[in-house]
Amino acid sequence: MTAKSLVREILEWVGVIAAAVLISLSINSFLIVNATVPSSSMETTIMANDRIIGNRLSYLFGDPVRGDIIIFKNPDDESVLYIKRLIGLPGERVEVRDSTVFIDGNPLDEPYLNVETLGEFGPYVVPEGAYFMMGDNRNDSADSRYWKNTYLYRDGIVGKALFRYWPKVSVLK
Repeated sequence: MTAKSLVREILEWVGVIAAAVLISLSINSFLIVNATVPSSSMETTIMANDRIIGNRLSYLFGDPVRGDIIIFKNPDDESVLYIKRLIGLPGERVEVRDSTVFIDGNPLDEPYLNVETLGEFGPYVVPEGAYFMMGDNRNDSADSRYWKNTYLYRDGIVGKALFRYWPKVSVLK
């Protein structure tokens, strides 16, 4: 192998590696969000230290719906990502009483919960363009009930959680 062909081979490899890095960074910046769950606030749906993939484009052409698990910037500290379930939609009245979440006076069916919600909260009236978020582990969740800035606004949403890939693979519902 000549010095010229060795240099050409090295440059080709550098080009392939640079292209792979650029593609990877683009996908992570514009298509997916890779998040680690730091707390037990979403147990048993998502456990502490699970790794999650979310879709950044999920709400580009449509609005979030009740029950979606959303990755978002903490309304009180935007440098921190949170993951919670969407409970209240714009214009709705949300309250917790008798261990049940009520939306506009109607009990919310929440088959994903495995413990009763302790305490009485609300009522909260969700402003336009905002959402009321709660963790599935209601009694150990820093969520809309406790934030200084109670509501998640649309511009704080990073993506919709799709699936857990570590320590085991599963679709999130």
